[in-house]
Amino acid sequence: MNATAEAPPPVREPNVNEIIEALQRTVSASRLSLFLQCRLKWFFRYVLKLSKPKTPSLHLGNSVHSVLKSWNKARWLQKPLTLKQAHDAYTAAWADTSEGSVKWEPGEEEDEKTTGWRLVDTYLRESHVPAEVKPDAVEVPVEADLHQHGLPRLIGVLDLVQQRQIIDYKTAATTPNTDKIAHSHEIQTTSYSILYRHNTGQQENGIQLHHLVKLKNPKVVITHLPPMSQQQETRLLRQMEAYITGLQLERFVPSPGMHCASCEFQNECRKWH
Repeated sequence: MNATAEAPPPVREPNVNEIIEALQRTVSASRLSLFLQCRLKWFFRYVLKLSKPKTPSLHLGNSVHSVLKSWNKARWLQKPLTLKQAHDAYTAAWADTSEGSVKWEPGEEEDEKTTGWRLVDTYLRESHVPAEVKPDAVEVPVEADLHQHGLPRLIGVLDLVQQRQIIDYKTAATTPNTDKIAHSHEIQTTSYSILYRHNTGQQENGIQLHHLVKLKNPKVVITHLPPMSQQQETRLLRQMEAYITGLQLERFVPSPGMHCASCEFQNECRKWH
């Protein structure tokens, strides 16, 4: 008897067409936004899945988001964290390199780490999320079946829902323009409203965007938005239709503009033809 175990057959990687087909079954606000901004960048990220080094700003943002998630989950359990426990959670999140490491310049990491904690400390000390108020939901993945509109499932994760207010966290290097923020974030906020209504059967009381701004003196800017309007819902559904049609036609063309300055795929884009 041959005791040598037969090696399992190699797992076949899906081809480009199969990946594109799979991406038509669900849509998220982030995928939709990127597709409408630049189809080629979307193709590089979600179809070819080109790997790029993690940026310092992304690492800082992820670390801040992680500790706020821990803070809110502790509030949901009605066991609020102390400031020291929050700092310990931040330190652990900063040390986590499971999603990739950052190539730091000399002295840069400690400066960025300090900046990130100052953002969290400012946010918590100003009691923008009171410890004694229990959230409705924290970091909950949700989806909405939109087949009645001829569209795929909408998916997303809500950072925080409190007193029927949808709250989303963002870190920023500059103070957001409150006159433009509603429009520039409309895909995300409308998606969250649809997801909330589909899963609760209720209308949200509104949406709050909490920007933690990385200034010399950190500050928090909270933008209050009203519940989703019918016009906003219609706009999102039409944008999703354009997304699905674009994937079916496979027209992944570049969209040159000012956003190219921060794009990680500039070299790949220049070679496209």
